Amino acid sequence: VPLSTVHRLVHQGVEDIAALRQSVIRLPAGPELEEVGQGFQQLADSPAFSSCVGAIDGCHIRIKTPPGPSGQDYINRKLFPSIQLQAVCDGKGQFLQTFVGFPGSVHDTRVLKNSTLYKEALYPPPGYFIVGDGGYPCIVHPITVVKPYREPLQGRVQSRFNGCHAKARSIIERAFWDTEGAMEVPPVEGLGGGLDTLFPLLIWILARHYSLTSSQRISQTHKKNNRRFTVLFLKQAH
Repeated sequence: VPLSTVHRLVHQGVEDIAALRQSVIRLPAGPELEEVGQGFQQLADSPAFSSCVGAIDGCHIRIKTPPGPSGQDYINRKLFPSIQLQAVCDGKGQFLQTFVGFPGSVHDTRVLKNSTLYKEALYPPPGYFIVGDGGYPCIVHPITVVKPYREPLQGRVQSRFNGCHAKARSIIERAFWDTEGAMEVPPVEGLGGGLDTLFPLLIWILARHYSLTSSQRISQTHKKNNRRFTVLFLKQAH
């Protein structure tokens, strides 16, 4: 397959998939927020989490180390090259917002503060909060993020809060990981850190989202096109 054809298909595929992603991965509003809050209240087993409307975390997508001096920026703390996927999910593990592309060595806080979620104060709305692990800051502006108390804990109240917080936060971890603790990611190990990596990653984001919403499925046309684009690009990349 000519390289020009591959590039054209990939660019067109990215645009189509990105457009579809925006139509199905969206932030709740109005009455939906109350429903999401109820979900986290049940997860945490505490009414204190009725205003929690999301769990945030990041995961590392393994890639081939990009050439040049900047390649080392992609080596994460586990010593493999990656790009980062930051996501917010609801109490059912459905993705509400995603942000992808920062090098693996970048800290969670920096990824958050460079994301549209933070810079444009997209979510959560005033009066609500999202939960994150200890790698995130505890902030109220421009968005409210709540993290657990640091060790050593001071009494039962903090211990109880951390337990409820962990229950609520665990849903985003389950959204990223399967029952055996293995990441469900597309086969992008041999790809670089640019558009060629983001393309199959977008497909995975969609596939994962739809696997968690049984009432919705990607049309057979989209699945066929996505598979064709992916196969073409993976063959070209290797």
